[in-house]
Amino acid sequence: QVQLVESGGGSVQAGGSLRLSCAASGRTSSTYYMGWFRQAPGKEREFVSVIHRSGDRTYYVDSVKGRFTTSRDNAKNTVYLQMNSLKTEDTAVYYCVVRTRVWYSSDPGGYDYWGQGTQVTVSS
Repeated sequence: QVQLVESGGGSVQAGGSLRLSCAASGRTSSTYYMGWFRQAPGKEREFVSVIHRSGDRTYYVDSVKGRFTTSRDNAKNTVYLQMNSLKTEDTAVYYCVVRTRVWYSSDPGGYDYWGQGTQVTVSS
């Protein structure tokens, strides 16, 4: 019912920046939370950041606070992740996610739609 298309992944040097985009299509009227999880090789999926539809509530995992910024454009049904001061430990597949319920969750099971993932590689 909701399709997510991610773009913007790639390879950068440590300290560099990257901007991810995710466009939602289909039944987008209930995309109350949109944002990002990531998964590094051999590790579990990790919550990164989500933003409420209103734009006034944003949540981040501690390790990215001050470096990453999530934003969304509801008219375009698109969420963005601006990543600055990238570190090698940020290397992972980043997944765009949508939650169709009004309350916040950081659990992977709380998200109803997932993108295919886009690779982010940070080298030293």
